[in-house]
Formats: sequence, C-alpha cells, structure tokens
Amino acid sequence: MKNLPKLGFLYLDYVLRFFDHSNFKGWPDKIESVTYHWKNDKDRFIKEVKKKKIDILIGNIPATAYDTFVEISKELPNVRFVPSLETQFSNKSKENVTLFCKKYGLSIPKTKIFYDKEKGFNYLKNKAKYPQIIKRSYGPSNYGGYFVHKADNYKEAKKLLEKEKYNPIYTQDAIDLKYSGDIRVMLVGHKPVCAFWRFSGEGEWITNTSQGGSMSYDNIPMNALELAVEASKAAKAEYWACDIAIDAKTDKAYILECATAFAAFPYIRDWICQYLMWDFSNGRFPLPHIPLFSWEELGKIDSSLLRTMRHIGFSKYKPSCDGTWYLNDPKDSFDMEKAELSDPSDVPDSIAPEKLPIKKDLNKTPKKNELIIEKINFNSASLTDIMTLHGMEENLALEIHEYTKENVITDSSDLLELESIDEQMIKIWNENLDDMRVDVNDADESVLKKIKGIGAKLAKIILDYREKVKGFKSIDQLKEIEGIGKNKLAQLKSRLKVGE
Repeated sequence: MKNLPKLGFLYLDYVLRFFDHSNFKGWPDKIESVTYHWKNDKDRFIKEVKKKKIDILIGNIPATAYDTFVEISKELPNVRFVPSLETQFSNKSKENVTLFCKKYGLSIPKTKIFYDKEKGFNYLKNKAKYPQIIKRSYGPSNYGGYFVHKADNYKEAKKLLEKEKYNPIYTQDAIDLKYSGDIRVMLVGHKPVCAFWRFSGEGEWITNTSQGGSMSYDNIPMNALELAVEASKAAKAEYWACDIAIDAKTDKAYILECATAFAAFPYIRDWICQYLMWDFSNGRFPLPHIPLFSWEELGKIDSSLLRTMRHIGFSKYKPSCDGTWYLNDPKDSFDMEKAELSDPSDVPDSIAPEKLPIKKDLNKTPKKNELIIEKINFNSASLTDIMTLHGMEENLALEIHEYTKENVITDSSDLLELESIDEQMIKIWNENLDDMRVDVNDADESVLKKIKGIGAKLAKIILDYREKVKGFKSIDQLKEIEGIGKNKLAQLKSRLKVGE
C-alpha cells in the first residue's frame, strides 16, 4: 500500500508496553519505536521523532508524564498522538475524570473536590451524605482500587485523610450498587467489545478483581453500554474503558472511572490495532467485526487460556432469504466508527488554579508564580507521595511502602536491595528526594537498628554514648566511640545527622 503514514510506538522507561508489532499484524511498513527516558529528555525525544519522520505516535502516557507530553506535542504539531493528549486528559487524575464528565454532561455520582483542607473537612462534617467514597485523585486510573476508600461517617473520613494526606480531597456519594458490583466496559471505535460485572470479595466492599473480587460476563444492562458509548464519543477516543455503577433502587447508570489506560487481554489489543490500521489506511484495512455481547461466549473460556488467545475473529451474519433481514433488527447494537480528531478546546477548564503542593522555603525567595515542590522522604511518604515520582508504577510504590515498614531508608541507594529498582531509576528520583538522614539525637533504638550498617548492637552503643554526652553536638563525635574508625564514620555520616 502506498502513502501509508509512518507509525511509531511511544514507549517510556519503567512503564508497561500496551502495544507491540504483533498487534499490527499485516502492516506492511516498518514501525519505529521511540522511548522517553524521563527527566531532561524532552529535546532528544523530539529530535528522534523528527529524525525518524514519524507521522503517528501510538501509546498511552502515564499521569506523571502528561504535562511533559503536552509540551512535547506542541513541538510536534504535525505528529498525531494516539490516543490524543486531549483524550488522555482523564487518565491523569480523578479530578480530571470529574471535569470531563461535567463538561459533557455525563452521569456521575455527586462529587466534591477540595484543595482547601479546611473547606473539605467542613463539607465532610456538615454537608456530606454517608457513606462517602474517598479517592486519591492524582495518578493512573488503573491502580487496582488500592487508593479508593469508603468512609461511613465523618470520624472515619477525617482519620483517613489525616493518615493518607490526599491532596486534593476527592470525595463522592456512594452508589448503592446493584448486585453489589460495578461494570467494566471496553470500547473500540465507540463500540463495546467487552463488558463484565465485577463483584467484591468475601467480607470486602471494593469490586476490584485484583483484591479478591469475582466477575461475570452475563446480563450487562443496555444503559451501561449506552453511557459508555456516550463517554467514548465525548472523549473522541479510538479506544476507551469505563467503570459504571448501576443504582440498585433506580437502575440509573453512573460513571465511576473512564480512561484510555486499562488492562486488556491481548486479543482486545489486537482488535484495537485492527481498528487503528483501518483508521490510518483510510479503510484499506478491514474493520474488525465484533458482535455485541460476544463477551458472554468468550467469558465461558478459562481465563488462563483466554489471556493467551490472539487475533480472535467472528464471521458475519448472512441471511438465507430476503425476509430475514428484518427478523433481527439491530436497533440495540452499536456500529464501530471513526473517532473524531481532538482539539485543544476539548479539554475542560480546571476547577483549581494550582494543583501542585507548595513548600515554603524561608531561605529562598521564590520568583513570581514559581512552585517549590515538596521533597519526598520515603520513611514518612504516603503512597500518594511516592506515586508522584517519575515513572513510578503502583506495584513498585506498594513494594517501597512495604519495605519502609521493616527498614529505615537514609539514602536512596538503600532501595537497590529491591529487585525492581536500578541505579538509573534512583538517579532520576534523587532530585525530588529530601535529606533522609536520621537525627541521631531524636532516634530511638527501634529506628537506629533498622538503618543499614548499624544493627541492634551498634544502635545500643550509640544510644549509651548519647546519654553519656547528653546529646551529640556534632556528628563527628561518633568517632569517639570505640570501634568506629574513619571508614565507619564516613558510612554513618551518610546515614545520620545532628539536627538544628
């Protein structure tokens, strides 16, 4: 085929790859790959895209890189991003999901967002209807429900927010879920290609399958599909997914989440790319034919087998006589159609003038409108804080959080003990990390013995000497302790300090 656009896969270090060459079965031309390496890689990335003469860049962008790629897209005005940056607006945060739904009049639970903590607590105390669902706003949509909480009263809500330090406070009325489950709908070209109920596990309320829940492909209500299609068209999404709640009393459908970033079996990714090839070739590649409710039959296949199946297809219905055209009127079906191209005006206006945390530095006079970003100490950081680091994935953030329960991190290199972390990741994060050394005058034995290179025996010796000298005046006093030589002192200086 002549005059096909030049395709490129948009990849990022430490981020799972959604598509690869096998998904674009039959595409005749070479598909380039361009990887963004975080930090100060913008100029190099732009030059590589231009050098490879890429017309269409395909791939999801994580929330932590969204703003960077908005700037990159401005430098590449002739490159089409798939999904578009405007389409991926809702991927960035729960706040953005709410803004998107409000802009396009999509049904959502009553939701309040507060950057002013005092106003948020006042609402939760005096006006909120319980139970409330409180979520971490910032970060990827697909994080397995680990940052979604239910508060049955103000006391629970306040305790949760004081512990997690979520900013902004994102809270919404809980929907009385029909069958105690919600519905995930996946769409390609605005057509539902997969849908299933998700039910909570025993003794749980959250409906995520990664936390012990179960699922069923049967009896998906039409209004859930209709709402998902409405959202997909509003987003101008080539591919899309919605989590939808059905009210047990009224049967009304509400959007809980929506994004281009979602987990999908390989055969669904193949369908997406068949659709994209049809789009990119102006119809010279065929559209995938996926009958509505085909997921009910596919759902009967064991999931361990289903997740290995590729390039699934369906034959089209052919009537045996003219009259049969009218026997099965497809009025309740949806046609797969080409997504409209996005425009910057598609993005909703923000409800808050500023979203980043500001830390006042008394030793520095910030320039006008300059933000001083709060530095992170892994030992006290919440999961929300850890997730803001470049390239951070949910599972890795949870692993770090668990690691700090048994260890005190005084230097970022301590994290190299985790198999998932390498020196390049540490190098990227260091700019946003605080001084994590422990104040030797404040630490008790339980803290000191968890510090790398100290242990229980040395911790006790240090504490005994601290009591003897009535507190360290300088960290160099450690060399007066028997057994601490020059090399050991240098090691301890990288892990301990004397506070002001």
